[in-house]
Amino acid sequence: MKKIILNLVLAATLIPGPAGAWEPVGDRISTKWAADVNPEKPWNVYPRPVMERSAWENLNGLWQYAIVPANDAEPEEWQGEILVPFAVESSLSGVGRNVGRDNALWYQRTFAVPSSWKGNDILLNFGAVDWSCDVWVNDIKVGGHKWGYTPFSLDITPALKSKGENTVTVRVTDSTSDGYQPRGKQVTRPEGIWYTPVTGIWQTVWLEPVPAANHIASIKTTPDIDKRRLTVEVTPSKENSSLVAEVKVLENNKTVASARSLVSQPIEVVMPAGFKLWSPEAPNLYDVEVTLMSNGKPVDAVKSYAAMRKVSTARDKNGIVRLQLNNKDIFHFGPLDQGWWPDGLYTAPTYEAMVYDIDKTKDWGFNMIRKHVKVEPETWYAYCDRKGMLVWQDMPNGDNGPEWQMHKYFTGTERKRSAESEANFRREWKEIIDAFYNYPCITVWVPFNESWGQFKAPEIVEWTKTYDPSRLVNPASGGNHYHIGDMLDIHHYPGPEIKLMDGERANVLGEYGGIGMVVPDHIWSRDRNWGYTQFNSAKEVTDQYVEYIDRLLKFVPAGYSGAVYTQTTDVENEVNGLMTYDRKVIKIDEDRVRKANRALSNSLSK
Repeated sequence: MKKIILNLVLAATLIPGPAGAWEPVGDRISTKWAADVNPEKPWNVYPRPVMERSAWENLNGLWQYAIVPANDAEPEEWQGEILVPFAVESSLSGVGRNVGRDNALWYQRTFAVPSSWKGNDILLNFGAVDWSCDVWVNDIKVGGHKWGYTPFSLDITPALKSKGENTVTVRVTDSTSDGYQPRGKQVTRPEGIWYTPVTGIWQTVWLEPVPAANHIASIKTTPDIDKRRLTVEVTPSKENSSLVAEVKVLENNKTVASARSLVSQPIEVVMPAGFKLWSPEAPNLYDVEVTLMSNGKPVDAVKSYAAMRKVSTARDKNGIVRLQLNNKDIFHFGPLDQGWWPDGLYTAPTYEAMVYDIDKTKDWGFNMIRKHVKVEPETWYAYCDRKGMLVWQDMPNGDNGPEWQMHKYFTGTERKRSAESEANFRREWKEIIDAFYNYPCITVWVPFNESWGQFKAPEIVEWTKTYDPSRLVNPASGGNHYHIGDMLDIHHYPGPEIKLMDGERANVLGEYGGIGMVVPDHIWSRDRNWGYTQFNSAKEVTDQYVEYIDRLLKFVPAGYSGAVYTQTTDVENEVNGLMTYDRKVIKIDEDRVRKANRALSNSLSK
């Protein structure tokens, strides 16, 4: 895989004000990386690793902002500067204000299109905006987007000026927990296990030139290790049945396989004999080059990567259904990772901060991360691909759910969603799967957590399995439970237990642990800290942690095939992390935890 490109950005024109005027706000704790935030160009990292073009321009930085009543027109005066891509409620935004359901958050900045891009169409790309936004360029509306966790692109070419500076304006509304939309752990009134709202732009905004005649709009890559095939589907921006797509698979810059087809047909690349598999122990990635051609001449080209890996279930010699990777039993073991930051909320201060959590998780001997009711930037998944980290990907919850019946099969009546709420869930879940389909680290989709927003679970799970048969589906981590999907997932705090088993599916413990420890001067609140248990030293925490692992090891022969420990870090008022919220204190004996974790992760290895 080609390394994620850093600092390959053309200089952008930035009008709002001097970078030195920005500084974090508030008096909460912060990470060490907060000091590394560059207000002129934060998050200067190529945002889309699985479909890469060399020319792009980062629009992160200081924008003008205003918070006004939702029904008001564009503000005549701006209220200050906000640092994109940090949510307005965060410290690193430089604002630290709540928006609320009755207001709208407005952004504006100017930019210039590089002269070298002349003759191309220009796309304005957003990594994610929470929740509903409208976008104007030079006072011409160019589009909008709902759904706070997925990237989107707008062709702004018709709205651009022939020369000089352009103005982009964005309007955002977000009712958080007062609305029906997926929002994870965000609530309007944070307390306990519920956290600060995240409103507005929270991932990179960037410009990209693409060929005007036609360009590659998307690619979809599916491995099949049993048939020795890598299938690539290429979608052009404009339908044209005469276009041809070519795919080259490379290893160490040498082409090892290639194939062509009309764009209307999937491209089936036969991989060489002895191709390398991807796994946590050996995360082998192949570079991929995709070229769109018309009349034998290249029209557009992108760089990508792929992994040959298979995710499945099968019965072992004792008849127990096991999770499998590449046709071999594997115990999935990892932390519940919520991806929150005291200074950036949903957004890590820097790329280096983001990957630190993944590096520590790998170093501690885990082979999996459950990404809990949040979706990360694409660069997060690309790093997991490189590190060999399995990912269970949750759908962020929202709206209301039925009564929770966590340790038995559901016998109650599901609460009905409105037609608008139900349609919104389905659209966003599909967008998430589409956006992150090409990242091989994702091995399990989790449409529901416990009963949070759960509705029509059998129908949603069946759709998910049909739409993406290349992955497993955990129907509802922690319940409510139905005889559906690929696994039965129970939650039990604090220690691991077996409360319900299924002979037809894999059995996993989707949450346990929550060992709490308050570290003074590294906490979000002085008097509202919470954990399932409370200890006072790293030794006490580690002793309890290892005792839970020993208990889990005894449950593996009985049927458990995976487990999730709560959690990677403290988050706001929760103090049950393996490290503090600011990532400055590790709360465990790392050597002992690493040894215990590896014993569990390798418990099903032959």
